Amino acid sequence: MHVCKIPGKSKGVSFQCAKRILKYLKGTKNVGLWYPNEATLNLKGYSDSDFAGCKLDKKSTSGTCHLLGASLISWNSKKQACVALSIAEAEYIAAGSCCAQICWLKQQLSYFGLKGTKVPLFYDNTSAINLIKNPVHHFRTKHIEIRHHFIREQVSNSICEIKFIESEKQLADFFTKPLAKANLIT
Repeated sequence: MHVCKIPGKSKGVSFQCAKRILKYLKGTKNVGLWYPNEATLNLKGYSDSDFAGCKLDKKSTSGTCHLLGASLISWNSKKQACVALSIAEAEYIAAGSCCAQICWLKQQLSYFGLKGTKVPLFYDNTSAINLIKNPVHHFRTKHIEIRHHFIREQVSNSICEIKFIESEKQLADFFTKPLAKANLIT
């Protein structure tokens, strides 16, 4: 059971949480995602990372986003739990996290009767793509934790397919890099 915490309240929390959610829903009736009848509802994933972007601990940041048709339905920007020893490893870890979200989204969409085939996962690092497509463990990849190889299994089971995309067209890049300074007009 999910516990909703309201500051300063201890009794009747479940009722207050439900009330709070209903107030939110009432105030946002006109907000939502628009899917016209003729729209194709294909799920797509985008994954990127910055290598050693954190100045303090040199951990990388994973950035992912998912589109259903033309609508952004999921995104994530999170510092990776371990220090990556190469750009390819940082990208590989980010792709695994994106793939896990794709699996969850496919399951949720199946409840609405939307069955999909392989979900394309767009990626701009050819070294990481080769790590995913080649299931052989090389001496250069033996340091990568086993849990990050989850993506290989999902690709081999046709859950998702890795597709190369140029860095300029990578939508997840937005979630891994700082925004450029605005040009201030004085």
